[in-house]
Amino acid sequence: MHSPLSVRILIALFAVCMSGCRSTAPNTDNSRYELFVLGAAQDGGMPHLGCEKQCCTQARETGRIETPACLGVHDRETGQLALFEATPAVESQVAQLHSLSGVSNRGRKPVDAVLLTHAHIGHYLGLAQFGHEVASTKELAVHVSPRMAAFLREHGPWSQLIDMKQLELRELTPGEPFEVLPGLFVTANAVPHRDEFSDTMAFTIHGPNRTVLFVPDIDSWTGAPGLLDSLLVGVDVAYLDATFYDGRELPGRNIADIPHPPMVDTMRRLAEEARAMPGRFRFIHLNHSNPVWYDRALRADLEKRGFRVAASGERVGL
Repeated sequence: MHSPLSVRILIALFAVCMSGCRSTAPNTDNSRYELFVLGAAQDGGMPHLGCEKQCCTQARETGRIETPACLGVHDRETGQLALFEATPAVESQVAQLHSLSGVSNRGRKPVDAVLLTHAHIGHYLGLAQFGHEVASTKELAVHVSPRMAAFLREHGPWSQLIDMKQLELRELTPGEPFEVLPGLFVTANAVPHRDEFSDTMAFTIHGPNRTVLFVPDIDSWTGAPGLLDSLLVGVDVAYLDATFYDGRELPGRNIADIPHPPMVDTMRRLAEEARAMPGRFRFIHLNHSNPVWYDRALRADLEKRGFRVAASGERVGL
């Protein structure tokens, strides 16, 4: 029987075989698939409900809005669109994806596929917008784990969307690539996280020229032996959980109740690789309290080390 690490390596080799020689050149406009960041904040976004600290009061005063972590992919050959997460800001994020991709007049089929990592509010509440009262889609493909599928089928209002055939659940098999758009494959791998209602997936997106990893939520990089290294096999760009900078930004709250790998720990683990390949590691899912949002010195320091913070609207050619 293969170990989890060897299985992931085989999957990565499969992706490379599909893609031919992997390109390390800068992104070009002739990539068939293009990936866009549509949001980089934690579930509540910024400004954050109930926060009266400077991070959010200033955001309200200046009109700054940071939406929850979300990616979109555009197939330039067919015009099809895939959405990674259905956040509470789904309307503005889908509109942004339409604008960035140049796709319009989609009517009741705003996207062609949705992929969900898990059942926490910032990652799936937007599904309601596809329902009878709003977009009223027809058999929209929603790729989820079997446990997530069971949760949606057994609980309203999600069960109504399924019963009315507005959503079509497609159960993925962790560790096995599946086709999301014509010729575009994704692999889901289970990662440790607070799994009250569903398990949690990390998505590896295999494009012809580049492979992108999306891990917006994880408890720690030590949840399984070699977890971080195995997730990064064959990956050109990795969007990694950056909820907290060092864990001190929420005084009075027990971080053990909401575990995430601090950015300082992730940067320590990946320091050598980040220096060798600047821009490979990009932080996403930042809590509203994360000082990197507004501390220019911290931002400059991490960029000097070769890391980046994901920015809404940024593009990666796949």
